[in-house]
Amino acid sequence: MYDEAAMAGIWAFISTYMILIVAIVALNIIATWRIFVKAGRPGWASIIPFYSQYVLFEMVGLKGWYIFLAFIPCVGSLIIAVFSIISCINLAKCFGKGTGFGVGLIFLPFVFQLILAFDSSTYKKPVVANN
Repeated sequence: MYDEAAMAGIWAFISTYMILIVAIVALNIIATWRIFVKAGRPGWASIIPFYSQYVLFEMVGLKGWYIFLAFIPCVGSLIIAVFSIISCINLAKCFGKGTGFGVGLIFLPFVFQLILAFDSSTYKKPVVANN
């Protein structure tokens, strides 16, 4: 049905794709770990699914319990998407970057997280109004 050359090509493509995905995930873990450490938080907190978002919200001046809004049926994911956008903008500001860098964190996180993790910027705790 399929010849061996075609199957070898398909497997080569799948293998290359999987290696690329693993590399991107590994770089993402390294970048978020370093960002958490730069902010004075434990690096391991960046790899625990809901806890990492909780810690991130607190790092950028939002209430950590906002993560529990994700469990509201029908609208939870929309609410968390909005808070995630706000947290990206605030994260950029906490490290002395502008709103444009925050937009970069939203649309190209794998690039801008690496920049944030390995540049010389320092974390400054956000001034929080009553939110």
